[in-house]
Amino acid sequence: MAQAILARASGTLALALPRIARCRAISLFGSMAASPQLIWECVKNDNAFLRKSRNMPVMSAERGNLMGLSSSKFSGIASGKVLDISSRKTGDKETIILTTSHKQASRAARPGSRLLATGLKKQAKKGVAQIEKVVDAGFYRQDLLALAKAKYDKVRASFKKKKVVVKSRRAKA
Repeated sequence: MAQAILARASGTLALALPRIARCRAISLFGSMAASPQLIWECVKNDNAFLRKSRNMPVMSAERGNLMGLSSSKFSGIASGKVLDISSRKTGDKETIILTTSHKQASRAARPGSRLLATGLKKQAKKGVAQIEKVVDAGFYRQDLLALAKAKYDKVRASFKKKKVVVKSRRAKA
């Protein structure tokens, strides 16, 4: 990943240096974490998660993207602090999951353990209180609090199934 970021961010450096010097430059920059702005500039126009359609905004299917929009504000790849609410179905059981970034900075370099998934209560008051506790009390992406609450309500409402009403053919109308 460091190679791709370095090659894209400084295209002139990649062309100007011979192969051995590029490898040394990459190894020097590989230990440093890239800024979220640099990562966003590298992945905003072409990545595997983009979903483009006519007459629609560009959507993103990445994990950790709260709104599903391809934007640096909501990005799960480029953002240092990720916030997402989603549903997960295991057999017949459906759960609501809150996804956040790991607090330890060293986990950002490990894709498998970069994001934390926490279960949320399905009861409205308790679920919203959990979200507020993570966001407000932890000073964690307070700009997304209202959007997170709205998405929690939508995910919770999606669990309710319509009851099928079967009309009797014998009953007189």
